[in-house]
Amino acid sequence: MTDSGDFFIGMAQQTLWITALAAAPILVPALLGGLLLGMIQAATSINEATLSFVPKLLIVAIMLGIFGGSIMYLIVDFTVDVYDRIPALLV
Repeated sequence: MTDSGDFFIGMAQQTLWITALAAAPILVPALLGGLLLGMIQAATSINEATLSFVPKLLIVAIMLGIFGGSIMYLIVDFTVDVYDRIPALLV
């Protein structure tokens, strides 16, 4: 029988890792794009809100188009793994 405390701590660690892996392909390019746009805005003294919002929105949309399938596969695989572990917890 599996110790339930270790089981839930392991599941929480795996959940945080899967969350980081799912979010990184979207957040890292958006962060870098925002940093680059911020430097351009600071250098040119253009403080238009749409100038920073629209390119970041496009970056996120492109990254979702490129990595969306693999992120979904990662989340589905994790969900199936969680459901497969439920009977071991109940025994």
